[in-house]
Amino acid sequence: MNLELLLLVIGMAIVTYLPRMLPLVFLHQLSYPPFLQNMLRYMPYAILGALIFPGILSSTGEENIFPALLAGIGCCLLAWYRVPTIWVVLAGILIVYIQTL
Repeated sequence: MNLELLLLVIGMAIVTYLPRMLPLVFLHQLSYPPFLQNMLRYMPYAILGALIFPGILSSTGEENIFPALLAGIGCCLLAWYRVPTIWVVLAGILIVYIQTL
């Protein structure tokens, strides 16, 4: 491996790791109010939804959005009833496939 490439990978690893490590080291003794703790607990779900929702809407093209919406609703219902993730994904694919036949 090229030395420059190795140094680049090591530098990128440090730059990626530091912003994650520093708050844990310096802010671990902070206590947040219950409202803020509750809000931060749901943050990953909100971010995941914001990342997935546009992908759902654009998965079948702009002209035919109905199968994607139907699959998204179906997947939300399955996830609500705690169906294993692989079955939720496969059900969404199957719903879109059946609707686009």
